[in-house]
Amino acid sequence: MSKSHNKRNDAADGVLAAGVSSHTSVEGRRERRAAETRLRLFRCALRLIAERGFTSVTVEEITEAADVGKGTFFNYFATKDHVLGVMSEIQLGKVSEAAERAGEGKQTIHTVLRRLMLRLAEEPGRSPELARALISSFLASKSVRKIIVGKMMAGHRMIAEVAAAGQKRGEIDPRLQKEKVATQLMQATMGTILLWSAHGDSALNDWIEDSFQHFWRAVALSGQGKKR
Repeated sequence: MSKSHNKRNDAADGVLAAGVSSHTSVEGRRERRAAETRLRLFRCALRLIAERGFTSVTVEEITEAADVGKGTFFNYFATKDHVLGVMSEIQLGKVSEAAERAGEGKQTIHTVLRRLMLRLAEEPGRSPELARALISSFLASKSVRKIIVGKMMAGHRMIAEVAAAGQKRGEIDPRLQKEKVATQLMQATMGTILLWSAHGDSALNDWIEDSFQHFWRAVALSGQGKKR
């Protein structure tokens, strides 16, 4: 028996010894399984969408690839469109993490924003085909746009606060509006992904690195533009 398994058993025994019902532990396992199933459905959907395009993929095909029943799909997603909402949740989580890093003050804002751009490119950067499929789904589906735009607006607000922190620390030009800095970063990221998806002749990271350096030179306070 593995040490990790023993630790889980010890933790459960501790709960019971304290006179607490094991119901909480059972709920925790159910929640983990549910999260794993939801993520598996999302990953399978992404693979199929990259291969055939969003509109050509059915719920039945997604559930078959994920090896779950069709009814299971609707336990996690109201419609097929909502599968792509997971992507926006993942991206928003990365922005939230960047905001936390900025708040901790252990890294420069240059480092925080550079890392954020690279991380936002991770999912669509899996393949040019996937990036194109995601972009076309966003453009073609009003319901997908509604789901994603809400998350984008929340992310924009957080990035603006990171920019404000950069202005207070003397890294970003204080004359710039923090909201416009956030918009520039998002435009640089999404525009780079779009152009890369049309070419795909090198790693997306190389494109992102180049775009970030141009972005940083545009917003950095004088003397901060050459930071690495």
